[in-house]
Amino acid sequence: MLDHILVEAIAALRRGLESSLLERHATEERFQLDVMLGDISWETSYTLPFEGVPPRVQADIAFDWSTWSQTAYRSWKVGDAGDDPPEIEIEVVLRIQRLALQPDALAVLAALPDEGPAVLGEPLEREGPMVQQHLDPAAGTAQFAVEVSYVGLARLPVEVMEEPGRLETHLGPLGSWIATSLVRLADMNLDFVPPEMEEGGLR
Repeated sequence: MLDHILVEAIAALRRGLESSLLERHATEERFQLDVMLGDISWETSYTLPFEGVPPRVQADIAFDWSTWSQTAYRSWKVGDAGDDPPEIEIEVVLRIQRLALQPDALAVLAALPDEGPAVLGEPLEREGPMVQQHLDPAAGTAQFAVEVSYVGLARLPVEVMEEPGRLETHLGPLGSWIATSLVRLADMNLDFVPPEMEEGGLR
């Protein structure tokens, strides 16, 4: 069973992202259920408009709703709340890609904030950076990417579980923060490989 509060949290974040004029990659959205443990995860990707394929910058966002949190939420629903509130694990990965040259990962890190916003808890903690290299042996070329992650927990107090509409206030600003961070990455003075080509023009 998919808990109502998780659906509300996803919807609140989507509204925040889309009101910040970010575009969703529909093919990248996934719901996953760990059939052994029962954990539920939701993943999606957003980018700035008119970025090409693949985009120069994108944000990969994940919510993890653990079996423990599901149990805590359902116990609260039947009036048997414990001491610890249920929580949603949040990860935001900011990625700059399609780079033509080996990037200065520290310069990318300097363009981003030291921590993310607080979402019903402590501010999201920054991790990384991680540099990736993709080789195309046939063309004899390489592309590079840098990822910086922000992770944290959104703890759901009773007032939010009673009124899920409050999630808009807490998760909506995360969308504008992601948009601002992507703009910072896109504004860096770096060399990018052109978007992929397909028959009929740019894809």
